[in-house]
Amino acid sequence: MNRLANSASPYLLQHANNPVDWYPWGAEALQKAKEENKLILVSIGYSACHWCHVMEHESFEDEQVAAVMNEYFVCIKVDREERPDVDQIYMSAVQLMTGRGGWPLNCICLPDQRPIYGGTYFRKNDWVSLLFNLADFYKQKPKEAEEYAIKLTEGIRQYESVKFIDSQPEYTKDDLETILKNWERYFDRVEGGIGNAPKFPMPNNWQFLMRYAFLMQDDDVAQQVKLTLHKMAFGGIYDHIGGGFARYSVDGYWHVPHFEKMLYDNAQLVALYAEATVWQYDPLYLQIVDETIAFVKRELTSPEGGFYSALDADSEGVEGKFYTFTKKEIEKILGPDADLFCIYYHVTDDGNWEEEETNVFFRKETDQKLAEKLGLGENDLVSKINSLRNKVLEARSKRIRPGLDYKILTSWNGLMLKGLCEAYRAFHKPEYLDLALRNARFIIDNMIIEGGRLKRIASDQEAFAFLDDYANTIDAFIALYEVTFDEEWLQKAKDLTEQAIKHYYDKQTGIFYFTAADDEQLIARKSEIMDSVIPASNSVMANNLKKVGLLFDNEDYNEKSAQLLRNVAGQIAKYGSSYSNWCSLLLIEIFGINEVAVVGDRAAALRVEMEKNYIPNKIILGGKKGSLPLLQDKFAATTRIFICKDKTCGLPSENTEEALKQIWN
Repeated sequence: MNRLANSASPYLLQHANNPVDWYPWGAEALQKAKEENKLILVSIGYSACHWCHVMEHESFEDEQVAAVMNEYFVCIKVDREERPDVDQIYMSAVQLMTGRGGWPLNCICLPDQRPIYGGTYFRKNDWVSLLFNLADFYKQKPKEAEEYAIKLTEGIRQYESVKFIDSQPEYTKDDLETILKNWERYFDRVEGGIGNAPKFPMPNNWQFLMRYAFLMQDDDVAQQVKLTLHKMAFGGIYDHIGGGFARYSVDGYWHVPHFEKMLYDNAQLVALYAEATVWQYDPLYLQIVDETIAFVKRELTSPEGGFYSALDADSEGVEGKFYTFTKKEIEKILGPDADLFCIYYHVTDDGNWEEEETNVFFRKETDQKLAEKLGLGENDLVSKINSLRNKVLEARSKRIRPGLDYKILTSWNGLMLKGLCEAYRAFHKPEYLDLALRNARFIIDNMIIEGGRLKRIASDQEAFAFLDDYANTIDAFIALYEVTFDEEWLQKAKDLTEQAIKHYYDKQTGIFYFTAADDEQLIARKSEIMDSVIPASNSVMANNLKKVGLLFDNEDYNEKSAQLLRNVAGQIAKYGSSYSNWCSLLLIEIFGINEVAVVGDRAAALRVEMEKNYIPNKIILGGKKGSLPLLQDKFAATTRIFICKDKTCGLPSENTEEALKQIWN
């Protein structure tokens, strides 16, 4: 076994038996490269990544390939989920060099870590040829390598950076319409989503567009959101048997997934479908939320209440084998009821994707339409299908399972905690809140270290925390306060906000760095600006600061939030999809934010009544008692609702109907 044998990361442990002399990222490997004047080979991936497994099998398990790597390079293997800071730098390099990125990510660097070449997946012969060429290039033309490294490193430092904007622009609805005009060109009006293939769920995109459609009264955008939510829920990207979503579909129809199931996707999709239920009720949304939470609880929850990171795409060395079935297998499990199941999920003898006779389950028609076509009652059809799904789930549970990435990451736990709070906000199911509170206690007990700072990974006492760990945990604690009115969670959010400002915020640029000032210094200190499959940590912090600033009446927080948005606002219109969480903050700046204070003995019940109404631009606070500035002098013998905006509160209301009139009139 190589030096990865003592790693905590499941991904690194997957490579511990490779003949490659892998090092984990750290001082030993970096010092060796300098002392021996060897190029560094940085190979980055994650445990659930299918093509990472393919490259490992083809190249890293091959003795001859390993011999070349060991001879000419110091080889470092990185789990991108453990070290997103390292991944961020070399992903920027590869995107600058090739115009695209992804995993596995492979970068060749000078002995001082500066990259000179990179790419993603390489076939075995191409990989070996590349390694020989690069080793020879460095030996024969070291000055050219140095010159290229200088230019590329400067590009990395400038990549995804913004300038400090001093003047405050006036944001208007015209700005929003300009953003949407550019964005709508990429809408898939037939299959939902954005673009063609592959298709990613991008939950934050649709969350913003849902809010935009409501506040701007744009029915066209509303229809696109509903189309996308339905197509994703009906497609093979959703696990119709066990619940939960795969990371993306390889086609443009949401049919064939890339089968890994990530905590961060499912966390955000729970929040999205929960919010959509309040926006425009659909029982399908409730089903998706309930089944996805059930999947997370069953398969991604530790005994102590933390959430694991992911399930692998592969089992028994085959992508998707755990999730797919032949028609004969279904007939064996379900007997005479197999035909109905096969009609419902489009299972065929030949198979419905490229693997012969293999089927990915998906839907096309609503239960109502299919029931009419089959001459069944809708309720009878749903009841029967649910019974058959349970039988298939039981049979599937006896298969060899995909590998579990058992890392518990602070950032992704924050996302899941927020999702559970949004689900409880929408459906008021006590089990959602119980799971949320258990996870929140886990974070408090296991992820906050001495001095009040966060760590990245539950199992690693020395793991760095990054800005996304703070941003997503703060966001989750704010949400937990809003559904419990327990100020402990809001105080925790404020404490972590102070830590984030102290260690990550740069006054000169008005932006948060991704790494703390006292972290390991890499070749560049980067900021995360553009929203992707997970919103950028800076956009989350901008939204957090806005909320915490209002709740604690803290002008410094409000100004930092405004500064963050000022710095980015000029870039949003070009490609709204990459700034969707910033767009949500822009909505608040344009439409204002309603501070809904519910105070008195019946505060919890009135909160539930208020939450039945879709008010995307609000924060809600209150309870039987409270110390927040906005709650001062508002407690009385009766339970009342105050609607406040721009530091001005309306007259108290004793029912939701009166309160809503103040919001919308």
